[in-house]
Amino acid sequence: MIVYLVSSILRILEFLFFARAIMSWFVQGSGSKIYEFLCLVTEPLIQPFRSLLSRVDALRNSPIDFSFMLAFLVLVVLEQVLYML
Repeated sequence: MIVYLVSSILRILEFLFFARAIMSWFVQGSGSKIYEFLCLVTEPLIQPFRSLLSRVDALRNSPIDFSFMLAFLVLVVLEQVLYML
């Protein structure tokens, strides 16, 4: 039961990450209340990776947000580990 609940939460977070990524591509979407909500929910998960990757000089000025991708990848891996349990 707990594994199902946690995996459901991880799936919801993955969806929120995906929605944030899609909305960030559009100028109209990046200023909306929905986008602000998505940032509010997902940013606490991304921030530790962002501070970790900011220590790497080559990634500091990159136009690609690798911290976002790394946080999403960790969510996917956690979900797969839960499915193996």
